[in-house]
Amino acid sequence: MIQRQFGVWVLMFAVALTGCDIRRPDPLPSLVGAWRSTVEFTSGPFAAVKDLEFMYVFNAGGTMTESSNYDGAPPVPPAYGVWHSVGENQFEARYEYFATAAPPNLDELSNGGGWLPAGRGVLVERITIAPDKQSYTSTIHYDAFDLRGKPVEGGGEAGGRAVRIGM
Repeated sequence: MIQRQFGVWVLMFAVALTGCDIRRPDPLPSLVGAWRSTVEFTSGPFAAVKDLEFMYVFNAGGTMTESSNYDGAPPVPPAYGVWHSVGENQFEARYEYFATAAPPNLDELSNGGGWLPAGRGVLVERITIAPDKQSYTSTIHYDAFDLRGKPVEGGGEAGGRAVRIGM
């Protein structure tokens, strides 16, 4: 009796799997994960910054977050954006951050004022993953916008070199 019930369960399981695709899903794109990058601007106001670093997280769903070692000077939040594949081991990311303006004087900080909104920055980065998928190089185009979304001076071009953050 037990063998017969077991046989019925095996048969029901086999029927349930009929037509199911049990292959492994496609592997995640090689960009997915956390990265640390050195960035050097060759034009624009950030060209004077020689120790700029970005940290990125590229999510499997096509969203990403970026933060820099200068997010506190002046205080700005991280950048948020999207990315997509443009070829084998080639990607494009577009991310934005809110810019802030310095208070007119130090008294503003103690009176409840502070670093108020000043616009936003938009970065478009073209990324090429190395064959070992542990590093990449990139080119970055940066545009600055005022509070109304109109372009302002302050854009620039940069190059980046990143390594994957791992265990």
